[in-house]
Amino acid sequence: MAGRTDSPFPVPHDTFRVLLPSPSSMKSNRRGFTLIELLIVVVIIGILAAIAIPKFQNTKGKANAAALKSDLRNLATAQEAYFYDLSIYASDDALLAYSKSPGVILTITEATGSGWSAIATHPASYPLTCALYQGNVPAQTPATVEGLIGCQ
Repeated sequence: MAGRTDSPFPVPHDTFRVLLPSPSSMKSNRRGFTLIELLIVVVIIGILAAIAIPKFQNTKGKANAAALKSDLRNLATAQEAYFYDLSIYASDDALLAYSKSPGVILTITEATGSGWSAIATHPASYPLTCALYQGNVPAQTPATVEGLIGCQ
């Protein structure tokens, strides 16, 4: 085919052959990530953190509120057990057999032979305050219904 005279191209066909690199020469010398790749990963992690952190904070607040309510329920059970034994409600929570959640500040505000009231707070959930009252005592704000825990 070299030297054909009827071809419009007087150049041999081998001249148009594209030289491709052999597979052995295609091995890359890359050893790490480029700066752009690292920046993209950092931005994606930042976006995920911006989404997750507020949700986590909300979860902690709900857990603290649940701890306040749980401690007030436990106090009510302990007060009724104390009343069953001694016919009076305890004015000091040290007299009662129950345990408080960590960080919860529970105060018995009034205790008589006919009723009691208490208030609970948690430093991490400030300004959330929960209260409960039972029997013939004035309502303890924020509780408005006897026997039901009220929070604000």
